[in-house]
Amino acid sequence: MQWTKQNEQTVYANRWFSVNLADVELPDGRHLDHFLIRLRPVAVATVVNEANEVLLLWRHRFITDSWGWELAAGVVEDGEDVVRAAARELEEETGWRPGPLRHLMSVEPSNGLTDARHHIYWSDEGEYVGHPVDDFESDRREWVPLKVVPDLVAAGEVPAANMAAALLLLHHLRPGQDGRP
Repeated sequence: MQWTKQNEQTVYANRWFSVNLADVELPDGRHLDHFLIRLRPVAVATVVNEANEVLLLWRHRFITDSWGWELAAGVVEDGEDVVRAAARELEEETGWRPGPLRHLMSVEPSNGLTDARHHIYWSDEGEYVGHPVDDFESDRREWVPLKVVPDLVAAGEVPAANMAAALLLLHHLRPGQDGRP
């Protein structure tokens, strides 16, 4: 069952996103108006240290009025390489410059409403270069043991689905946690 977009018009746009209205034809021939949000790609990054701790931000999201653990993230600027954007965001938001970044995953966190793609990277090395430029992004930055990630996700302390998925995958992929080889 494939829906077919007949046309799409922008209702509102700014430098970060546009809200569009699409005329969508359903498989049975009926039409419906469907709002969608077009977004820039998002670059996300973290560092996992030798002690299998992941660098996280504890921050408040005013939209949902919730606190939770997140990875450093932000939009990819026009013409900017995604990996460079991920490294830039990590340094701006945490004060840590990552070593070589590895692609962990790319996800579409809300593909029924947006076309957002979040590209998530990690490094096993980093260098502290000073207080974060964008310290207003989070209340604090901490090294959190990967072994506690499943418990944090289960307790709702990682409310963003993309962040939960990335942290659970890192927990799964990193050897040596929980005493496993």
